[in-house]
Formats: sequence, C-alpha cells, structure tokens
Amino acid sequence: MADRRLAPRTALSTLTRRPRAVLVPPRPAEQPGPEAAAERRSRMVDNAVYAAGRRIATPASAAESHEWLTEGFDDRMVWLGLYRPEPAALGELAEQYDLPDLAVEDAIHAHQRPKFERYGDTLFVVLKAARYLDEAEEVEFGELHLFLGKDFAITVRHAESPDLARVRRRLESSPELLARGSEAVLYAILDAVVDGYAPVVAGLDKDIDEIEVEVFRGDPQVSRRIYELSQEVVDFQRAVQPLTGILAAITAGFEKYGVDEELRSHLRDVADHVTSTTERVEGFRLQLRDILTVNATLVAQRQNEEMKTLTETSLAQGEEVKKISAWAAILFAPSLVGGVYGMNFDHMPETDWQYGYPFAVVLMFMVSLTLYVIFKRRDWI
Repeated sequence: MADRRLAPRTALSTLTRRPRAVLVPPRPAEQPGPEAAAERRSRMVDNAVYAAGRRIATPASAAESHEWLTEGFDDRMVWLGLYRPEPAALGELAEQYDLPDLAVEDAIHAHQRPKFERYGDTLFVVLKAARYLDEAEEVEFGELHLFLGKDFAITVRHAESPDLARVRRRLESSPELLARGSEAVLYAILDAVVDGYAPVVAGLDKDIDEIEVEVFRGDPQVSRRIYELSQEVVDFQRAVQPLTGILAAITAGFEKYGVDEELRSHLRDVADHVTSTTERVEGFRLQLRDILTVNATLVAQRQNEEMKTLTETSLAQGEEVKKISAWAAILFAPSLVGGVYGMNFDHMPETDWQYGYPFAVVLMFMVSLTLYVIFKRRDWI
C-alpha cells in the first residue's frame, strides 16, 4: 500500500478540471438528439444516492448527486458508475470530491497494474477483471478503477467486464451490508472480480488437458498452442498476483480504520480465494513449462526414429545397388568376350583355331565364376 500525499495542482488540474458550469436550460434547437443521449448513458452508467443502505435518489448528473451530500446527513453515500469517461468529466468529479491528481491521471490513461493506494481519506484501487474466451483461447482483461471516500464510491470501467450492475443489485438487496459505506462497495467489487477468475481458471485447466492429449498424439501444431497459452497464463498471473498485496494492505488497516467485523470476515474469504487462484495459476505456468519440455523430447525422439528409418532404408537401398552392380559385372564379362569374338574381321588368329570356341566358352565361364566368388566373399551377393 502506498500513502502518497495530495500533490499540488499541476498541469493535469488545468486540463481535466473546470469550474462547475451554471445550468441553463437549452434552447429547443440545442436539445440533444438520441445519439447524444446514448453517448451520455455510455459515460454515466448509474448514479445513486443511498441512505442507511437504501437508494433514496437517482440524480440525473454528478453535480446533483453531490448536492445530496451537502445537506449534513452522515448516513448518505453516493455511488457513481462511469464507463470510459472523458477526462473533463473525471476532472469535474475530482473538483467535487477532492480526488488526488495522481490517481485521476491514472484513471484517465488506464493500462495500470492492480494496486491499492491511500491519499489521506481517499482510497484509490485498480483491479483487473478477466474472462476466458474459449474459442480464441485468450484471456480478456477489463480494467477497473475505484475512488472510495467516507461518503462516496466512484467506479471507472474501461472494458465491458466486470458487470458492476450485478454487484450493485446484490448490495442493494442487502441494505445492512451497503449501509457500511464505501468499504462494502470495495468488498463487493473485489469479491465479484475474484469470483470472475474461477471460469478463467477452469478454461485454462481444460485447455491444458487438451494440450497434454495433443502432445502425446504428436500434433505438429501443439508447440505453438503451448507457447500462446503460456503467454495467457503469464498475463493472468500479472492480474491476479498483485491482489495478494492489495488484500494484505487492506487487512493491515482493519484496526486503524475501524473496519466492521463482518466486512473483515468477507475480505478474509476473498483473500483465501485469491491465494487459491494464485496457486493454481502458478501451477499452470509450471505445468505448461513441463509440457513444453516433454513435447520437445517427444519431437526429438520422433526425429531420431525418422532418421533411423531413413538410414535403414538407405542401407537397404545400398545393398540392392551392390547386388545389382555385382550381377551386372558378372554378366558383363561374358558379354565382353563374346563381343570380341563376335567381331567380323577376316584376319583374327583364333577364328581358324580348332579349339577356339570351347576356349571362349570356358574363358567366359571362368571369368564369371571368379567375379562371383569375389563378390560373394565381399557380401555383395
């Protein structure tokens, strides 16, 4: 947990904060159309004022909801839900609720690591929600920023997940829990984010089982799948692991900030789930590393078997070539003798010899027999 003091007004203040505008009814020609209304709804998802854990008002703007807190009632709390707000909108909220500049800047730029920081009486929490896309075998992350004060909770989403509407409905169905203020909102959102990790863990577990089958089946594409899934596991681990420190920092402040005992037990339960998830993800990472090693070994074995088969085939082909060459040489010798004696010349010494023919036949036989014996001794035949 970091405890950073309120920074002086910087360039961020002049860019993102502006004085509260005077509300003037628009002229008919300036009435916003349906597209503008849809855009406004996409920025301000929900805006509610609670008293003793029950919704008492749904103001149309952040300025109106803030006015409910200026009437001096201690049991009131404003919960603003924003979805990808404009920097100017966050700047207005920063002026109204005295939000720290550094935290507002983080919420504007997003792409932050999960963290927990305390700025005086204001908590700033960054969480990473996750959901698993089974067809693509990817983990989709959603970044969530929380500004929590004594009488307000501001949630800023930069993705479709997590579904904070469900979290809000759950808390509104338990007024005694919501009456504990922004700490209850923090617990409920942490619980929802961590519960959302369970399907991701199940999806990764299923894909790892499939990969193990493919590895021993010899699928040639499995190496790429192992690598890509390993990257998803590492990214998921980066989202989950910081929650251990966040929950430890929250737990450390139980006594100092007088956190309700029931909330303490709920947060400890969330911490147990985070620990379990962290251990599973670390197990996935090690398991995929081992699977990659086994796959490399199996690939090497298959390559050795293929090389052995090729070598044996080459040797067998060499033996056949030797046999063919040996028989060709044996048959070539009689052909050579016969070819010499078959030349049609008038003056050849052996043509008039009485024993010329038997001598030629015996010569061809002896040469062939000699070659056969030589090749036989050399295992060419």
